[in-house]
Amino acid sequence: MDDMVKKVDAALVKSMLRQKEYMRDFLSVCASCGACSGSCFHFRNHGDPRSTPSFKAMRSLGLMFKKGRRLTMDDLEEMKDLIWGKCVLCRRCYCPMGIDVSSMIAWARSICRVHGVSEDYEKGPKGI
Repeated sequence: MDDMVKKVDAALVKSMLRQKEYMRDFLSVCASCGACSGSCFHFRNHGDPRSTPSFKAMRSLGLMFKKGRRLTMDDLEEMKDLIWGKCVLCRRCYCPMGIDVSSMIAWARSICRVHGVSEDYEKGPKGI
């Protein structure tokens, strides 16, 4: 980044969220029952509650819908590990309510990416 502090483009976030307004319904239907967790290999391997698909969706796209224009770059940076480090978008997270969790995480990634927040794959995975 330059000397200028990068800010979230609130109008762009609003526009991008409006394109996927139906995802807000997904978030409101989610009962946080954990049924999707059993098929998430990241959760099964690590057991971290923050790795459950529902948690990742609520704390990324859910937060974006909730905060809207008040979303900050710090918020986006905090989401980074959830949506890149704890999810590979394998689409195994089956929800009996029909919620497409991986599409929500993919859209949250898109919103982060247009603001310059994304995983730096050239550095390799964390801890290596």
